[in-house]
Amino acid sequence: MIFTPTKLAGAFIIDVKKLTDHRGFFGRSWCEKEAAEHGLSARMVQSNISLNHRKGTLRGMHFQHPPFAENKLVRCTRGRIVDIIVDLRPGSPTRTQWVAVELDPASHRMLYVPEGFGHGFQTLEDDSEVFYQVSQVYSPEHASGVRYDDPSFGIVWPLPVTEISANDSTWPAFRP
Repeated sequence: MIFTPTKLAGAFIIDVKKLTDHRGFFGRSWCEKEAAEHGLSARMVQSNISLNHRKGTLRGMHFQHPPFAENKLVRCTRGRIVDIIVDLRPGSPTRTQWVAVELDPASHRMLYVPEGFGHGFQTLEDDSEVFYQVSQVYSPEHASGVRYDDPSFGIVWPLPVTEISANDSTWPAFRP
């Protein structure tokens, strides 16, 4: 696995180190030992799939409050997305800053999202599927979010929003 740190401490782009031959390739998409060597929590307890029919669909910006705060490992398995994370950690020198990473099945690229980050994505193609692993079970009473268009962040989404849930369009404004 190839770990590339982002400008936001604790968040990594992860690429598969491919061992290729005439059959194709082999590579690890997750390794507890390698994750721990980079200071990442390796415990993943739930895997989720999100299928999105329309290009421009936006999901986010989600997070869970402690004690159900979660790390996420996100990968696009069909179509193409832009995955965006924003640092919400109190006291962080990069608080309110964001990073965007394009994910698609051909690259096998993943994004590791640490606890304390808002997470969302927008589909760049119809019928995009996202697979992500999380370090905590979903807890409705701890689930939360911030607005995808909150001026505190200034996130630039690549497309106009074509689909968004009622929850995601009405998250409260961020309060530093």
